[in-house]
Amino acid sequence: MTPFHLIPEALSPAECAALIAVCEAGPMKDAGLVRAVTAHQIRRADLSWLDDLPEAAWVLDRMIGVVARANREAFGFDLTECGESPQVARYDAARQGHFDWHSDIGAGALAARRKLTVVVQLSDPQDYVDGSLELRPDSSIRTAPRDRGMAIVFPSFVLHRVTPVTQGTRWSLTLWSHGPAFR
Repeated sequence: MTPFHLIPEALSPAECAALIAVCEAGPMKDAGLVRAVTAHQIRRADLSWLDDLPEAAWVLDRMIGVVARANREAFGFDLTECGESPQVARYDAARQGHFDWHSDIGAGALAARRKLTVVVQLSDPQDYVDGSLELRPDSSIRTAPRDRGMAIVFPSFVLHRVTPVTQGTRWSLTLWSHGPAFR
């Protein structure tokens, strides 16, 4: 199994810019961990949950197609739904935005059933320095491409991180697909 699957141009540059603008105009919240715990040494970012932004409702419909394609082409997991709101994260150099090593499977009712994680690069790669999405599916670390609008899809149990942004701002869209829990 490949550690991640790429879907180029999952969103166009214009759609990426529009989604960033919607999130910038609305309230963004300090990103926490599970159960509203904040630990800036682990994660420092601002979030918009798209369920709170009706003008971004089109995003989930588009991403369901991306998930189906990636699952068909690379994973073959038993998927049943996208039961959580997509989120847009802003990692800003002014706040040393980052997210340390973690997996996306957790103890919550939905988090325990996460099967695939989708991260779409919303920023132009020239807009920020560092802030790489890195995946560690085994003993090797792999850096995801930074192409604007590209979806990086990987099993939710894969360890991954966003390295600290040192200049500019990195924007990304993340969502999860769900199915029966891995056993």
